[in-house]
Amino acid sequence: MNKKQTIAILSALSAVLMSIPFLVPHCGWVMLFAIVPFLCADKIARESQIKSFWWISYLVFLCWNAFTTWWVCNATVGGGIFASVANALQMYAIYALYRLSWKKFKGSLPYLFLVVMWIAWERFYFDAEISWPWLVLGNAFARSLRIIQWYEYTGALGGSLWVWATNMTIFGTMCVLGDGRFFEKWNSKARAALCVWSVAVFALPMIASLIIWSHNADEKISDEGTLEAMIVQPNFAPYQKFEFLSQGQQDEILINLVDSTFKESCDSVSPLVILAPETFTAGMVNGYYPTHKSWARYLEMLKKHPQANFLYGASTYDYIASHSTPSWTARHAGDGLWLESHNSGIIMDSTGRSDVFHKSKLVVGTEYMPYPRVLGKLDDKLGGVIGRCIGQQEISTLDYMNPDQSVRIPLGCIVCYESIYGEYCTGYIKKGAKALCVITNDAWWGNTAGYVQHCSYSSLRAIETRREIARCANTGISCFINRRGEITSKLGWWERGTLNGSVRLYSGQTFFVSHGDIIGRVCTFLFLLLLLSIIVRFLARK
Repeated sequence: MNKKQTIAILSALSAVLMSIPFLVPHCGWVMLFAIVPFLCADKIARESQIKSFWWISYLVFLCWNAFTTWWVCNATVGGGIFASVANALQMYAIYALYRLSWKKFKGSLPYLFLVVMWIAWERFYFDAEISWPWLVLGNAFARSLRIIQWYEYTGALGGSLWVWATNMTIFGTMCVLGDGRFFEKWNSKARAALCVWSVAVFALPMIASLIIWSHNADEKISDEGTLEAMIVQPNFAPYQKFEFLSQGQQDEILINLVDSTFKESCDSVSPLVILAPETFTAGMVNGYYPTHKSWARYLEMLKKHPQANFLYGASTYDYIASHSTPSWTARHAGDGLWLESHNSGIIMDSTGRSDVFHKSKLVVGTEYMPYPRVLGKLDDKLGGVIGRCIGQQEISTLDYMNPDQSVRIPLGCIVCYESIYGEYCTGYIKKGAKALCVITNDAWWGNTAGYVQHCSYSSLRAIETRREIARCANTGISCFINRRGEITSKLGWWERGTLNGSVRLYSGQTFFVSHGDIIGRVCTFLFLLLLLSIIVRFLARK
């Protein structure tokens, strides 16, 4: 086997190994060594000056993206292809800059540069104008919860650092064993240090996690009380929902599900929140909810159960009177009127009190137009094919209240795509949320790995914030998630029904909530220092 064949096999192996944790339950541990074959291929190609590895490395990233997120094509073929190609291109840019660093750095410094640069990019990606941080390395452990309970201190980027630390440790050990340095040049103290470090980098995070897991045992009682929740999974196919079922028909199905559940088992005296999925109700005008036909039906439902609040997703609008375009996101509605749209969560009670939260982390293309000053005019010429939703400037909670408002329970309403953003979701806790709700519609992806991955990321948010979660999805997975990220009960894919449970309430803040993403900030700082060093060395040469 020649070197090019070896490189091809190693590269393909890494692409497969990095995909496994996102596709197979309880396989997060595979990511602890998944990058090693790629690092070996890179070393062979660099030392042998095999130029073809430049495009092979891009194929590795492209295959990883395609294997794990191909299901986006079920919603939009163009969007799915663009997501894989563009995401892989950014990863390739990181690799290219790392390869460039070998011209100015020696020894292990280029590898340090690669690690801090990758994590800095992951952090940047959370706030970028075009943001798709689905494959953050730390997300690989979303279904291996027993070994990442320390995310309450580090967030998901702590997992990314762990992945790099273990992979670099294995790769470095292979290098010093392969060239004979370990036995021929290293003294006993150096060999012992490597052995101790190798054991520690793998074992200590797992041991710490098991200790924390035990401390947050499910039987631990909250002194903040509980909130009963009824999750309604209406199970509408996406195109059926928006094209073949009227809003009245959808309301009828939901209300019948709620009423039948109350008859069977639900206690209408205890504080209760009824959850419906993202965009359940269409065409509500902000500030004028009672004018919408569905409002009266929801109010009638709640008056039968006065202790209940109804929290549901809605497509909402603001109308603006103006002779000229009021904003880059506004669409012309005729007669001097302009329309701005939102993907919202609304909570209401039996008295007619209501509050709204507008989703802020929006899906690029379908909901959100990046660089609106540039793309707005182009979109107008194309007939308005890019989404133009706008979100809130600041996070707020949606509060449960009983009829006399003697009980108030702040809830964080995470709308769909927002559940990918760990540090963003801590904002709900800082605003006082004692529990979290996730409302989503994952039906667009079909029965694929997509909706399973999305649900598992809610488990990461539960660990990072130590809040219990009630998750309501249109077609599944609707579930209750405890503080350790475990799904305690659920409604599966393509199953119409309701799910009742108690959500335990907590106050207080984890280290991650209080201090944010320290690892991401430190890696960004180190990356900028090393990048500056490279630039200075190139300029000094000239």
